[in-house]
Amino acid sequence: MSLLSFSCVLYSKGKWKWGDIVLKAIAFIDYENIWTGLFEQGYELTPEILMESIQLYAKQNDYVLSAIYLYANFDREEFWRAQTSFEKIHVYTRHVYGKNNFASTGLRRNAADVELILEAQEILLTRTATFDVFLLLTGDGDFLPLLRKVRAWGKDVKVIGVKGSMHHELQAFSDSGDFFGEFLPQERPQEYEPEKDLEQAISIIAQLQLSMTYIASTKARLTLSDHLGVTISQVKELIRYALREGILLEQEYADSSLKIGKTKVYLLNLDHSMVQVVLGSAIEEIRKRYEKLRTH
Repeated sequence: MSLLSFSCVLYSKGKWKWGDIVLKAIAFIDYENIWTGLFEQGYELTPEILMESIQLYAKQNDYVLSAIYLYANFDREEFWRAQTSFEKIHVYTRHVYGKNNFASTGLRRNAADVELILEAQEILLTRTATFDVFLLLTGDGDFLPLLRKVRAWGKDVKVIGVKGSMHHELQAFSDSGDFFGEFLPQERPQEYEPEKDLEQAISIIAQLQLSMTYIASTKARLTLSDHLGVTISQVKELIRYALREGILLEQEYADSSLKIGKTKVYLLNLDHSMVQVVLGSAIEEIRKRYEKLRTH
């Protein structure tokens, strides 16, 4: 019997497999890049859809996923509770604060890129035997040097990105086509118009701030969702819009009763013309409450 026959070489889906050897894959996800690429096409990626897509990709290619690492600025409104969802399904999440924060636009540039590259190189150098295939979910061309280094170490490299949002230099590493297409609804969800709810949202937040010492961001989101009759996802869009337009301000509030010692709060911009019109005479009472918060 020849060595080739003895080894039971199999040919499947255009790939050679040797006997019972299983290809181990490790996945790195630039979550904000993938999320933004789909969002710009009218879709909002959920942790469930993302994980379902990765698991199917691994199954179709006969990969066993050794680990999944995901990088994002979880302070973003649209990623509220996403980190918990990923952790529950054994994804290693990395919170990296960065420029994609409407309240602080100049903190760090490409923070997720740097953290992902550093961790990927550390694993490549110290735990080389833990994977055969390097999966990278992104469309960002800044990762090209990393992919070349991984390939130089003899590892297979595959890039999964959003169709129409992938850097042209990454195309050579991608065989996924319109990968997310089969997981997304065929019809795009009806577009939410946050400006239609702005005046009522200002009134709701003002009422909360007249009745409580401060309004934590979580409380504000839940109350807006309940009173406006919209989803949490739409509330996040409303808040993002209000932050961009300067109607809402975002800041941290120190509270010794909390384990972490601080929380994120929303404040109305009392100098904004729309806020002034909606609040009317109540604006002075709210202004006094804000002055107390600043001296807290």
